[in-house]
Amino acid sequence: MLSSALLSAGLAAAVLLLAAALLLRTSGLALLLARAEQQLGREFTGPLPRRLAGALTALLERANEQEHRVHLKHAVTGLPTREPLAGRMAIDGAGTLALLSCRDYDRLCAFDPLLAERLLMTVVERLSVMLPPSRFLAQVDRSHLAIWTGPEVTPAAAEAELAALAYALGDRMVEGDHEILPEIVKRSIRFDAAHGSPHSAISQALSSFSVPLASDGRPKVASINVEAQARDRYQLEQDLRQAIARNQLHMQYQPLIDASEGRAIGGEALIRWHHPQRGPIPPGQFIPLAEAAGLVQEIGLWAMNRALRDARNWRLAGLPDLRVAVNVSGQQLESADLGLLILRTLERHGLPPEALEVELTESVALADDIRAPVLCEDLRSKGVRIAIDDFGTGYSSLSALRNLGFDKLKMDRAFVTDVDKRRDSQAICSSLLALGRGLGANVLAEGVETEAEYGWLRRHGCRYFQGFYFCRPVDSEDFADFVRDSDSLLRQLAAGEPLQLQGSRA
Repeated sequence: MLSSALLSAGLAAAVLLLAAALLLRTSGLALLLARAEQQLGREFTGPLPRRLAGALTALLERANEQEHRVHLKHAVTGLPTREPLAGRMAIDGAGTLALLSCRDYDRLCAFDPLLAERLLMTVVERLSVMLPPSRFLAQVDRSHLAIWTGPEVTPAAAEAELAALAYALGDRMVEGDHEILPEIVKRSIRFDAAHGSPHSAISQALSSFSVPLASDGRPKVASINVEAQARDRYQLEQDLRQAIARNQLHMQYQPLIDASEGRAIGGEALIRWHHPQRGPIPPGQFIPLAEAAGLVQEIGLWAMNRALRDARNWRLAGLPDLRVAVNVSGQQLESADLGLLILRTLERHGLPPEALEVELTESVALADDIRAPVLCEDLRSKGVRIAIDDFGTGYSSLSALRNLGFDKLKMDRAFVTDVDKRRDSQAICSSLLALGRGLGANVLAEGVETEAEYGWLRRHGCRYFQGFYFCRPVDSEDFADFVRDSDSLLRQLAAGEPLQLQGSRA
């Protein structure tokens, strides 16, 4: 009798314990209950074990139902998850799957998870109000929401609706003392059940956030296969890894013009990649790929060596005063020994420091307020010139600019284009020229393509130029020929004010 009572009490306690676990929604509960039920059936007989086994069976059914419900609803937003979304896509058979990524969510989670959840809930609430009843809204990842539009809506209409939603979701959100302008990124793909499963389409749509956008910067309704695009990007990355060893990279140079002296004083080194099957790959395509693949250090070293080798050859060919300008990226700047590497490369090619000009984009130069000033000061003290490229496109403060040692500002081509016609560009260029004079730095206008642009800039005090109006980027030998042909350059310069020969400071 004692053992029976103990058995009853023990089994009853087990049932209660398991019931408590059910309330806590432990993920392994269903398996635990199933094993307990099997154990009772094998080792015990009689009315009490049978009743307890029946109770465990009921709990097992409730656990399965609870686990199923948990998987169908997101814990924070209460939205349907992937399974219901995939089911709806399978029923409709075709349509547009749109994804919205709330970029602020993960960043906020790092220091204020509750605020991150409130932000996410606000986005969901806004979506719920704005979406038509026929749309299916789901949550497919921590910070990714999905909107399914059936076959009755055209891809163009679905994309227009998505663009409007993303714009509206970026409206200001106030949470206590926090004011947030949500960063919402959108993607969309076409789905057809005849060409794949809903789960595969959802995964492809998520992976599309790692695929570059179109050249116009707008996300596309992917009539293209996102998986194929990702595969192509990966293959191109592998080809880029071999490009140096296979001698596929080469350098071109665009002359830097001193209008006062009437001559080319150097050239900017511009890296080019000619793929054996794809042909020329634009720098705007392979440079971001190199940055994402961690190839910038290797390619940057190759570029520096190649540019200085060509500069040495110019000197050997009787052009001793030319300077070569080489761009240094933000990733290269992370290397603590970059300055030493540059100086050793100059020494290896037998060139004085004055033969090199290091170009840093404005965003790179002023984003790193520790490494950039140290590098600039170190190189300038040795004789290397420093130029700030694409100036005017960033958000630099004058105090930060003052603390960064440099010799030249390069006005971005966005301000130079049509400067002879546009009053806003004229005001900006005049201000940048005045800023350069106030800082004691040279100012170069890049992207000069017409005689009218050059003439306006020259009349308003610009001395240094670069652009297609003078010469397109050319190979090293053709660059040397351009420098020698001073008569042709003088004819181009005659469009501006009469030449006033001065000593060059560039």
